[in-house]
Amino acid sequence: MARRHIETGIDIGSSNVRVVVSEYVESAPLPVIIGTGIAEARGMRHGYIVNVAEAAGSIRLALLQAEKSSGTKIKRVFIAVGGISVESETAHGSVFVSRADNEVTDTDISHALSSAEEHLNKITNKEILQQIPISFILDNEQILGKPQGMKGSRLEATVLFITCLAQHLHDFMEAAEQAGVSVDDVLPSPIAASFVTLTKRQKTAGCVLANIGAETLSLAVFENDVPISLKIFPIGGMEITNDIALGLRVPLEEAEEIKRGSRVSVYSKKRVGDIVEARLSDIFDLINAHLKKIGKQGLLPAGIIMTGGSSAIPFIEEIAKKTLEIPSKVASPDFAKNTKNQIHDASWAVAYGLTIMGLDENGNEAGGMLSPRTRAGIWDALKRAVKQFLP
Repeated sequence: MARRHIETGIDIGSSNVRVVVSEYVESAPLPVIIGTGIAEARGMRHGYIVNVAEAAGSIRLALLQAEKSSGTKIKRVFIAVGGISVESETAHGSVFVSRADNEVTDTDISHALSSAEEHLNKITNKEILQQIPISFILDNEQILGKPQGMKGSRLEATVLFITCLAQHLHDFMEAAEQAGVSVDDVLPSPIAASFVTLTKRQKTAGCVLANIGAETLSLAVFENDVPISLKIFPIGGMEITNDIALGLRVPLEEAEEIKRGSRVSVYSKKRVGDIVEARLSDIFDLINAHLKKIGKQGLLPAGIIMTGGSSAIPFIEEIAKKTLEIPSKVASPDFAKNTKNQIHDASWAVAYGLTIMGLDENGNEAGGMLSPRTRAGIWDALKRAVKQFLP
């Protein structure tokens, strides 16, 4: 009997911990979701952990649900990091091709990536989550695709490095360990979500994926099928809930239901809409400012694709389109064909996307954006990285 290939992803957000268990089936283009779990997130603030023990308890509760619904014992997982310390930086590196016949090898590419890392600005107390090649130049000519096997004397690489405070990453790893599981690898939340919310066509044309969580706004900008920028802001749907609670003088629980349109309000739609639109405009102004900073304002043909719990706010697409002046849509992953469980909205995209990372072991292109560490050494490497500044 063939061994089952099952992967588990954990999205540890500021509001909820979500777990997705997926199984790879030969006839299915994407892994089939066989189990899910969700628990209120405790010990979290703006996407990072402030109390490891509380966070571990929330992870444990979500894992127990996922184990029960999937009928499997979860031992190894992939986790997402989406706190405000996650950021990106672009660096350039160059090397001379090593072979006498000037054929570019994997070793040359690796050396070019290392050269780019050496040109990074000082990243004290940070850990590199991912290094993603954006483009290559061989003898002053832009290379479309990978340069392996081509001939030239000088190879240049432009690389996107995604980093995170080592202490924050250490806390995520520690919380997972206390919850009884080991971590195979770590991925930034918006990159994980992109695996199941964006098409190759969108990423190639140019788009921005906005994961609007409870306390954070995570952005990943794509062009030519690779991420070219990542940014996380300490603002999210909770601010909208608070505005509604203050503006209408209602409890937070009622304000949350009004925000999502799941509660019939005695207040006029215009009054509620004005409150929501004011805060959403602030959020989209931040996105616009970031796009302007990287030279992509109004220049993304595939527009903005929104995910996360707060993307379910009614008329959010119209506000985004008006503010950003680019196409706008809420991501709609087709979970119905890939799950035995009742999950329908994009708030599960990160956890589900994490399970796609398992494809890397089967030679799928998902691995092109994995972290530079080997999975076996991730925990030991982190412990060494944070030892120098732990109290």
